[in-house]
Amino acid sequence: MEGSLLELTTVRPIAFFTWNGQTFIERWMRRGLVLVMAVLRPFLYAANRVFATRVVHTVLRGVSRDRLDLLGEEYFQYKLKPQLKPEGVRELKGLIDSGADVVLVSQGLDHVMGPLARHLGVKWVIANRLEFRDGMATGRLVDPVIRPRGVFARITGAGPDGTRAPDQLARDLGLGSDERGVDALQAAVIPAQRRLPVVEHPIVHFDTERQTGALSVRSALAGKQVMLIGVTGFIGKVWLVNLLMDLPEIGRIYLLIRRQKSNSAQGRFEKLVEESPVFDPLYKRYGAGLARFLRERVEIVEGDVSAPDLGLAPGVSQALRRNLDLIVNSSGLTDFNPDLRDALLTNVDAALSVVEFVRKSDHAGLLHLSTCYVAGTRDGRVSETLRPNYTPAGVANFDADAEWRSLHELVRQAAVKAESAEVTEELRRQALQKEHASKDLKGAAMENQIRKNRVRWLRNYLTEAGKKRANELGWPNTYTLTKSLAESLIHKYGAGLPIAMVRPAIVETSVEKPFLGWNEGINTSAALSYLLGTYFRQLPSNERKRLDVIPVDSVCSGMTLIAAAIVERRNAQIYQLATSVTNPCDMRRSIELTSLAHRKHYRALEGMESWLRLRFDAIPVSKQRYERMSAPAQKAIIQSIQRIVSPLPLRKAPLARAERNLEKVEKLIELFEPFILLNEHDFVAENVEKLAYALVPEERANFGYDTRSIDWWEYWINIHIPALRRWTYPLIEGRPLEARPSRSFQLAESESNGEAIKTGTNGATWRYS
Repeated sequence: MEGSLLELTTVRPIAFFTWNGQTFIERWMRRGLVLVMAVLRPFLYAANRVFATRVVHTVLRGVSRDRLDLLGEEYFQYKLKPQLKPEGVRELKGLIDSGADVVLVSQGLDHVMGPLARHLGVKWVIANRLEFRDGMATGRLVDPVIRPRGVFARITGAGPDGTRAPDQLARDLGLGSDERGVDALQAAVIPAQRRLPVVEHPIVHFDTERQTGALSVRSALAGKQVMLIGVTGFIGKVWLVNLLMDLPEIGRIYLLIRRQKSNSAQGRFEKLVEESPVFDPLYKRYGAGLARFLRERVEIVEGDVSAPDLGLAPGVSQALRRNLDLIVNSSGLTDFNPDLRDALLTNVDAALSVVEFVRKSDHAGLLHLSTCYVAGTRDGRVSETLRPNYTPAGVANFDADAEWRSLHELVRQAAVKAESAEVTEELRRQALQKEHASKDLKGAAMENQIRKNRVRWLRNYLTEAGKKRANELGWPNTYTLTKSLAESLIHKYGAGLPIAMVRPAIVETSVEKPFLGWNEGINTSAALSYLLGTYFRQLPSNERKRLDVIPVDSVCSGMTLIAAAIVERRNAQIYQLATSVTNPCDMRRSIELTSLAHRKHYRALEGMESWLRLRFDAIPVSKQRYERMSAPAQKAIIQSIQRIVSPLPLRKAPLARAERNLEKVEKLIELFEPFILLNEHDFVAENVEKLAYALVPEERANFGYDTRSIDWWEYWINIHIPALRRWTYPLIEGRPLEARPSRSFQLAESESNGEAIKTGTNGATWRYS
């Protein structure tokens, strides 16, 4: 390739790699080594070209494969691509068009040659390859080493025709001209595409009683009636759309939606279909006929999952109990530390209401969405078993039912305390101490201010009380406490019912369905990944800890398999949907991949700001170093400056905005410490894989569950972070999302005479002629 397509040296790409190391110290150390190599290389080259090539590449020891892959693409895109020789490219294209098997041969690393070959349409390359262990380069080249060209190669091999016969090429590379040399050459051919090792392991069924042969999702769910609770949530919307796209033969899907003041349940769903990009695939497939399609398969049910009998009208409730085959409860409050009242109502009380509804049904099963992180503050492998009355802290004689009632009693006592004379007097003092008009409040205005303060006081009190109780029992936050209580109570009150509890890990961007790169809201990784795209560099984390991220469409595929298993009464009690065992990605790699994704974005932009940001790679550090050198230390410096200048008659404290930003960073890190620093969880996810293995072959393309083949490099750099940048970062920055073409959707069938009736099942308005 050298000479015919471009002029490529050994040292320049290596110098580029070392210039863009992850840490500042690493960059300067490797630059020094490259300088030494540049001085010694002529002498080493004269002695032995293969040995000289090996020595030069030792400087890359300790660089990750992920970084080399991205920097290789970048080096080709911005350095080599403009230097390609047009005559050589035309010659190569002619060979490819003629049907010839073309292999690019180069002394460069495969991390650079792969992107070049893919750009030119070549499928195979022979290039130098580094040895890797645990994703890090050892600095050793894998045999055979492609040595640089000879001294006179620039003269003899400078034409556009770079074709070589195999025996001649083997001789040029020092592999020998006999058959062994040609065989060694052929063995060195590798695909130009990035290679991903997929770990396969057998699925062993020790309990054979549950296995009843092959599983067909279409046979299990065709014609069935399903009620989905939580369709307005991230997972609920995706599961609904994927089910309608892949299984249009589903019988009926009832969507339980709560009315919001004057906005009816049907109005909320119609707005959802109009505005959410999730429904784009359905619009694309059905166009103007989408409303008709949805009317045939979807029915809106107005209710409240936290109310008795799900808040349904008696006639509707009776009909659903008789007809439903499955209820999918994906509702829940996912805020980590919400008001304890909200957490109990949404995550525990609502779950028990659904269980009670299932018990009174004729034959309905239940799929309840929980979370892997009910495991709490503990380390090690987390199996797919439910331990009733479980606490991570191992509290003796703990009873989940008693705890649930105790928390409700705590809420009641807090409400009484909020009305006490002592608290009222404190709230009155707060109102008088306010820096604005509250000083002059009297009478009704003062009482109104006290009422507002009381609402705020009670909310803050119950938020702290929930967090404190969760920590005492071994959970990091109120969310995981209430989700775990719900599991124990479902186990108790749902005994004998066909119920499966599904525990997803950290649910993130889709890889395929409803489309590539869908995400929504400020979820677990969004705030942290946004922070790592700024000048913040030192993230306190455990490098070995596995960040358990799973794409939302993988979660939905697992849910569909589990739903089919429940209908066929072959389900397990617990299913974990996670990747920490099947396809682990530790914190060190997650942080580096996030930084590399940001680098790719900023590299494509112009300006000093982008130039600076792409050079600030985030690094994992200890908690002690974070406190000594990052946000806490920086905030302490600012506070010291403020104390020094406090005697001066300044209108506002200097660096006040910087101090507020650092406080936000501290709170964010504290909130996410259980996920990035503490608790080394490994979540087993074998039960759903057993269902996937049992799936009939013709349905695996649509309904298969496979997290082992996820390429985290591709996912993080080209899918996940770009999706967050599109759908989530604008929300963090207070900007609107990108403008989308407006569309109008009305589920009710509209006719010219304008007459309307109410259906007997959902109260929605349908028009008829």
